[in-house]
Amino acid sequence: MNLRHFFIPVLVTVFCGSSTADEATFGMGAMVGEVTSHEAHIQARLTRGSELIDRDLPGDEGTVHFELRKFGKSDVVVTRELAAEEGNDFIARATFVDLEPGEKYRCKISSGGESTEVSFKTLPGADRKEPVRFVVVTGMNYAKFHGDDRIDKAQHLVENNTELPRPYEGPDKHLGYPALESILKLKPDFFVGTGDNVYYDTPDKPRAKTVPELRQKWHEQFIQPRFRNLFAVVPTYWMIDDHDYRIDDGDNSGNYDPTPQVGRDMILEQLPVGARSNKDVKTYRTHRVTGDLQVWFTENRMYRSDNDTEDGPGKTIWGKEQKEWLKKTLLESDATFKILISPTPMIGPDDLRKTDNHTNIGGFRHERDEFFTWLVENGLDQKHFYIVCGDRHWQYLSVDSTGIEEFSCGALVDANSRLGRKPGDPKSTDPEGLIKQPYYQNPRSGGFLVISQNPPSDGKGATLEFSWRDEKGVVLHTTVKEG
Repeated sequence: MNLRHFFIPVLVTVFCGSSTADEATFGMGAMVGEVTSHEAHIQARLTRGSELIDRDLPGDEGTVHFELRKFGKSDVVVTRELAAEEGNDFIARATFVDLEPGEKYRCKISSGGESTEVSFKTLPGADRKEPVRFVVVTGMNYAKFHGDDRIDKAQHLVENNTELPRPYEGPDKHLGYPALESILKLKPDFFVGTGDNVYYDTPDKPRAKTVPELRQKWHEQFIQPRFRNLFAVVPTYWMIDDHDYRIDDGDNSGNYDPTPQVGRDMILEQLPVGARSNKDVKTYRTHRVTGDLQVWFTENRMYRSDNDTEDGPGKTIWGKEQKEWLKKTLLESDATFKILISPTPMIGPDDLRKTDNHTNIGGFRHERDEFFTWLVENGLDQKHFYIVCGDRHWQYLSVDSTGIEEFSCGALVDANSRLGRKPGDPKSTDPEGLIKQPYYQNPRSGGFLVISQNPPSDGKGATLEFSWRDEKGVVLHTTVKEG
């Protein structure tokens, strides 16, 4: 059965009745996260009204009630009652376990006379060969889209010295990013945010440093109606990168705010990566989506060496424990297709000036090369292993000299997109042009990557399709892999 048939792309009413600035409601809607075959986390922030006040949305204390049902059924499967308190930014998050694989659920979330609802489907898991479609995005820069007049334009000129893209000027600007509406129309089974989900350092002055300032970034982002509508029917998986951890290209060094601990705390508070009570949750993880597909999400900020460390065997983005976990789980997997989703690129090419990712000269190339050698030695390069990355503001498909392929989703927001570095560019990390690039996005635009996996049928094997789209949903390029 096709998962996509269950999703209904309708505009969702976020609260019942009318809401004023003095009433408690769910001004940011609700969100489902980290769905597995048997578990899901559902969260909602209780707010004072549903409109920004001085660029922020105040929270409100109260009790939030969750009622989980199977889709199309009236009987309540399980309920939760949780407090929305100032200490957790008024976010109530309920964790539901012992769910059934491949089952559609809906959850009513209420407090007083206000309510909202979300629906989702658990992953089919290893025992089911079913179709699945999901989207991958990065670069959701609120300030650039809305034209924040505090942006220091000199600090944000793109590397090729062209002018900044203009802010969005459409009459629907108040709804948020047009790409989100395009995604909703596709009825994907889930949504992956690879990082740079908010920008603590845009604008630069003032840059978000304190906990209230960091929280404000998430509030203004997720209050946008197109986010609320999408997340009401599409579950999410979240990763973080530099801009939603500390600062641009940031590592764990430096005596400045936010500290690494605060950066981590914000992720676990604002995004449903794990249960509220689990402060030790791993932000790197793998999920078996179907019998044919498994995905890995790596953590590229929390365990890294300092960027200015000399590259070599001791320098790492992933850290020893994560690297061992990654290799072990890849070897254990019998999925037809294996996708490593990375917040940052591993092949590129990228800008020569940078030193914070696996492509960069003087960055973390040794770890990348060691990992690629390991993939080849263990035959994974011949077993449909692919890399999908965020971070870069342009879409591309690049093929390394080892034959390993990388698919960049590009920036979601058009005002945050740019032309990228091509193989052979002397200002790139591949000045000799060793990387092959079957697809390079030109002209620049916002957009996203759609990945569709279909099971074997009519005597043919499983397939994996990568399709890049612009923010209006227009297909820019497609490539298909046969299992």
